[in-house]
Formats: sequence, structure tokens, C-alpha cells
Amino acid sequence: MDASEPFAVDTVLAPVDGSDESATAVEYAVAIADRYDASVHVLFVLGRGVVRGMDVGTVDESAVAENTQGFLDDVSAIADDEGVPLTTSVDNGFSQTRKTRHPGNVVLDTADAVDADFIVLPREPVTGASAEVLEKAAEYVLSYASQPVLSV
Repeated sequence: MDASEPFAVDTVLAPVDGSDESATAVEYAVAIADRYDASVHVLFVLGRGVVRGMDVGTVDESAVAENTQGFLDDVSAIADDEGVPLTTSVDNGFSQTRKTRHPGNVVLDTADAVDADFIVLPREPVTGASAEVLEKAAEYVLSYASQPVLSV
């Protein structure tokens, strides 16, 4: 991109994991989308424990779906308040059969699939007792994304 060309954003990707930090990231993504007259795609990434639990039947899939939908409804309200178009998707951040599948790859693959021009993702503090799904993915996405990334 030539320095004299204006910066254009059509789609902002906001990967989330249900944490408060990821809800804050959605707020930033909506603000950026509002500024550039763009849309937001929210990707809910399911964590390793949830994915494994659903695979072996120890985690109720309907409860996961209900919790995920509740979170997506909350972030949808944030976009609605600003009049920003929002789409959503849910994906497993891990796979029992593919070693290369992890939250960072899922985020970058989704960025390509939705043709994202900008990524906003949470970067939770590493001092917390429980690591959220996207905490380690942030470093990977910052290193390998071809789009501008804002880590909040």
C-alpha cells in the first residue's frame, strides 16, 4: 500500500472466548468498524477442555451452545448500539486429530475466510489463575497475521 493511499477496512475480525477481556475486544472492534464504515465478524473459539469434554461426552453440548449464544447475543447488542453490521461464527480451537489446529491457526484461517482487513483480539494477562483460550493465540496472531492487529 502506498503511503498516500487511504487506509480502508471493510471487515474487522474479533476472536472471542467468552471472557470479559474478549467482550472488551469486541467494543474496540465495533469502534474501528464504526470509524471505517465496516462490519464486524465475531469468532467464538472453543477451548481445549470444552472440545475434549464434548468429544468424550462429559460436557453437555447444549449447555455450551446456550452459553456461547448468550455471549454472542451480548456482543451483538454492542454492535447494534452503534449500528455496525455483525456476523458470528463458532469454531473449535483444538483438535484431537490435527496437531496443527490451535486457536492461533483458527483465528488466521477465519480472517482469510471472512476476508478480514483488521483483527482485534484480547490479550489476557498471563498472571491470572486460569488461562483463557485466546491468551496464547494473541502472540501467534500478532506474529503471523497479514492484517493489522490490535491486541487489547
